Amino acid sequence: MKGKGPDLSIAIIGLASLVGLVAFLYPFFLPGRMNTGALAHANDAPLVFVIVLVLCLVVVFTSLTGQQMSSKLTALLGILTALSAVLRMIPGPAGFNAIFLLPILAGFCYGPTFGFLLGVLSLLVSALIGGGVGPWLPYQMLATGWVGLLSGFLPELKRYRRLEPFMLAAWGAVIGLIFGAIMNIWFWPFLVGGIGFEQPTAGMWQPGMSLGATLRAYLMFYVVTSLWWDVWRAAGNALLILLFGDAILRVLRRFRSRFRFDVVAEVITPPADPVGDRAEQGAETGQGRSGH
Repeated sequence: MKGKGPDLSIAIIGLASLVGLVAFLYPFFLPGRMNTGALAHANDAPLVFVIVLVLCLVVVFTSLTGQQMSSKLTALLGILTALSAVLRMIPGPAGFNAIFLLPILAGFCYGPTFGFLLGVLSLLVSALIGGGVGPWLPYQMLATGWVGLLSGFLPELKRYRRLEPFMLAAWGAVIGLIFGAIMNIWFWPFLVGGIGFEQPTAGMWQPGMSLGATLRAYLMFYVVTSLWWDVWRAAGNALLILLFGDAILRVLRRFRSRFRFDVVAEVITPPADPVGDRAEQGAETGQGRSGH
């Protein structure tokens, strides 16, 4: 839960994030493209999916055995996962959905581990009930898990609770843009040609490109193809948090206060020395008599 120091769960999440980072970026270090279009990551996506899912299950197990999460908090994770998956099924304007609402708020309230698990599992469940399963799924799971993970590092404004929804709304807008920029990377290195650009290769990555050229090409691609949709996601996240964030946080904190348990060191008071006590009392009595 939030406020606890580093533990094994954080280390495992770090390993899962490292696996995800390598999966996103390794195509840029290949001498050429393996495949194109819809076949991007078709060969490695199942392996990434299995690794991420297994590591998430290990996080749940180690959190339970290490008492970072109680059984009640684990049950709450399951409930929030189901709710978040259902929210993704509700269509919004320009493809917006509310999948990020609960990972942001729960990650902020319960900490990075809970937020990461909620993000990853919400995407998995929503995909299984109709959101679409494909080579993009493990990358969506990781990116949404990172949304919840990073939300867990935001500071709680204990003296200014009324400002928290505004802070989280701004964060929801920023992370909505970042999510879109990250998700494009899972397929962008595999694209061929310059769809929507004047030059055949404008906005596309080519093997051997320098870092600066790669960033310029990606920025062009992002602005032309993705920015508009991500702006809707950012605005939708901010609006939902402003409307419902305060009420949801109150509910989450009420559960947190019931589920929280702290290990407190027991202070052992040494037993009294009756002989010493009688001696002190005798000394005090003698001093009192000599004073008369």
